[in-house]
Amino acid sequence: MDRIPALCALRRRVDRWAGQPRAMDVVAACSAFGLMLLDVPGLARADNSLTGVTATLVLAAGAATLALRRRAPWVPLLVALGLMGWLHELTMVQFALYSLGRFRGRRAAVLATLLYVGTAYAYFHLPGWPARHGATLSDFLSLVVPIGVLAAGVGIAAYRQDLVRALEAQRRAAATRQAVQEERISVGRDVHDLVGRELTVLAVRAEVLAVRARGEAHQKDFEELADTARRAHHMLNETIVRRGDGPGATPGLEGLADLARESERMGSPVDVRITEAAKALSPLRQTAVHRVVRECLTNAAKHAPGLPVTVTVAVEGPRLRVEVRNPLPKNPPEKAPVSTGTGLFSMEERVTSMGGTLRARREDGAYVVTALLPSGLDR
Repeated sequence: MDRIPALCALRRRVDRWAGQPRAMDVVAACSAFGLMLLDVPGLARADNSLTGVTATLVLAAGAATLALRRRAPWVPLLVALGLMGWLHELTMVQFALYSLGRFRGRRAAVLATLLYVGTAYAYFHLPGWPARHGATLSDFLSLVVPIGVLAAGVGIAAYRQDLVRALEAQRRAAATRQAVQEERISVGRDVHDLVGRELTVLAVRAEVLAVRARGEAHQKDFEELADTARRAHHMLNETIVRRGDGPGATPGLEGLADLARESERMGSPVDVRITEAAKALSPLRQTAVHRVVRECLTNAAKHAPGLPVTVTVAVEGPRLRVEVRNPLPKNPPEKAPVSTGTGLFSMEERVTSMGGTLRARREDGAYVVTALLPSGLDR
């Protein structure tokens, strides 16, 4: 039994190592060495002062330089050119030119290919080369040039693909940051709507009490309280309203019925279940519930069109639980849904800003989103 955890730990270490770039460099070096081993019998018979053992060691040392193909890809190329002149070995050149195109781009790959062709042309005029690689220069170049151009071209294509993936990752990260920022602004506007109203009521009440207490000892205290409420309201305007386009409506639980009707018009029936205790939630928490449910219904309409959705809003002790559940479609939509992929981040930002947690998962053939927030109710 003790061997099972050890095997699991070993597997985790192997998986972590396999996901690192260094692992791919080792695989490339081993692949090049394996292919070059096929030439060892011929190298041992050739007039190059090498035996089978020494030829294997030389090729292994040359292939090992591919471990530097990310940091110093010119080193494997220079080694490959040396092996090409000494042992007439072209396998290493292919890996080296690919690596230059893969990790240094088009310009480096073109220069490396020209260097390779020029070096090969010089080798052609050395004794022994025409006999092995073609009786004429055209025969020789028809073998040498395609090898270099193809390897470098594949490397350049891989480099461009890496750039595309990196740019796409940056775009997704920027969209996520923008969505989170917009959600923070939305939360701030809701705070302005709800807290600002309470501050206004407080200021008015304090002024009324100040008038009633005119001539009494507490009149000045009420006047200062009213001034404090007005200043707080002014600061709230300066901080929130002027950073956006102005606050909009902040619907609460009563707005869930409208969301359900809108979703049903799109073909997805919605069953909204709200416990009686949830109706006593503060306006700010009701707004958070509305935003989470709205985003979930939008996602359900895009990814599971026509399937029923169940929305549950309940107070469970000190916590508020919002759960949106819809069955997973047996066949995904024919057309990929239009999505920025930031809705989940916006919901999570909204929930966590209020001290809650958000969880989205697949469960028993359904997609379930659960938000848990402090209810703020005295139970």
